[in-house]
Amino acid sequence: MTGTIPADRASAPARGRYDAVWRAAEPYLRSRKNDVHIPISFAYAERLLAVHPEADRDVVLLAIMLHDIGWHAFDMADIVEKGFGPGKMRSDIRVLHEKEGARLARKMLSLTNWPAMLVDAVASIIDGHDTRVQSRSLEDRLVRDADKLWRYTTTGVSVACDWFRKTPHQYADQVETEIAVIETEAARMMATEELARTRAALMLHLI
Repeated sequence: MTGTIPADRASAPARGRYDAVWRAAEPYLRSRKNDVHIPISFAYAERLLAVHPEADRDVVLLAIMLHDIGWHAFDMADIVEKGFGPGKMRSDIRVLHEKEGARLARKMLSLTNWPAMLVDAVASIIDGHDTRVQSRSLEDRLVRDADKLWRYTTTGVSVACDWFRKTPHQYADQVETEIAVIETEAARMMATEELARTRAALMLHLI
């Protein structure tokens, strides 16, 4: 079943190709819990790639790794107030974090010697990954889905419920209603299975 593919499917040498990018990105991962969110989403991207081997692996993994580094430019209070309130997916701060993320991704990928065409593809996905209404490619869909999937984990619910000023139970109920907008069947299955584990781990049938 797609939902049971190990998150660590990629071999260590294969993952090691991205080490220089991880190191370059590290200073930008210390905001909005991205040092937790992005590794979890990266693992989900690997699982989705196992289901969709026709996708460009480098584009997907580099884009998910760098998609939220643009948040570093903003104060956390502004992120919560402007990026998680009403109309959050079309807010100016979300657009700005996408554009800053694309700019930084171009710089990091160029400095770590990735080809120009790949750099363009990654930056194009990052610039609009939250606010674009429709995905433009399979790679774009997989990045958008991997980005969302962390919300269904025990960690994601525990972290994000505070951003949205909800209890864990309320936030779990919210993200359950959002499974329908996840774009690939494999990711929808993963979200459903992960949320069930999260509800059990957090005792949400009782509290």
